[in-house]
Amino acid sequence: MTEAAQACIGGFHAVEAALGNVPTLRRIWLAEGRDDARARGVADEAARQGVPVERAPMARLDELLPEVRHQGCVAECEIAQPRRESELPAILEAVEQPWVLALDQVQDPHNLGACLRTAAAAGVSAVIAPRKRAAGLSPAVRKVAAGAAERVPFVPVTNLARALGRLQTDGYWVVGLDAQAPASLYDTALPERLVLVAGGEAGGLRALTQRQCDDCVAIPMAADVESLNVSVATGITLFEAVRQRAMAGTTSTD
Repeated sequence: MTEAAQACIGGFHAVEAALGNVPTLRRIWLAEGRDDARARGVADEAARQGVPVERAPMARLDELLPEVRHQGCVAECEIAQPRRESELPAILEAVEQPWVLALDQVQDPHNLGACLRTAAAAGVSAVIAPRKRAAGLSPAVRKVAAGAAERVPFVPVTNLARALGRLQTDGYWVVGLDAQAPASLYDTALPERLVLVAGGEAGGLRALTQRQCDDCVAIPMAADVESLNVSVATGITLFEAVRQRAMAGTTSTD
């Protein structure tokens, strides 16, 4: 069972997403004097859902979320916590067509949040990442994820290469994203039981992680472009996998 903790999220987009996806909102704070159309829209939707709305000085909201650009809109809610590594097999067994996104030391909270949002949109079953030297589920990550952190399980692991090895033992095929790989993403048949591995901002996939991969693919790009942001590359690859999975499903039923 997913554990939950009380926390605050900030920013209109994140709070609006939470109103649609997080059933345990306790209250919403709006900055005093903020009475524009967007603030009224949040207040009206909160009233429809029975969520109390309170006014507070901007300084108070800054205290609640000192490192988040909250825009004068903060919500207190119960949010899903990172899952335990031991829970991963059960998480995947509960899904009919499980697949996994692995992030190798992605440290920028905005990149992690964007990756979680894309993973949720693509229907990824779980996101795994190293416990150390990587971003965790901070308020900044949750703001960018816009509710996705509550929809896709996030599983920190002690040793990423070892976790990938266990998934391989369970029948998953591990594919790494590597700008130098000779194989093109678009010429590679991605398996249904897929673990896609994307590298961090500093240097992409670590050598140990790359050696653990069954295959590596590159996204074709213009010659004068060195690499893509990790969240952009992840999004491109995840939705190529979605396209291939949809085509395989169409083919199998014809």
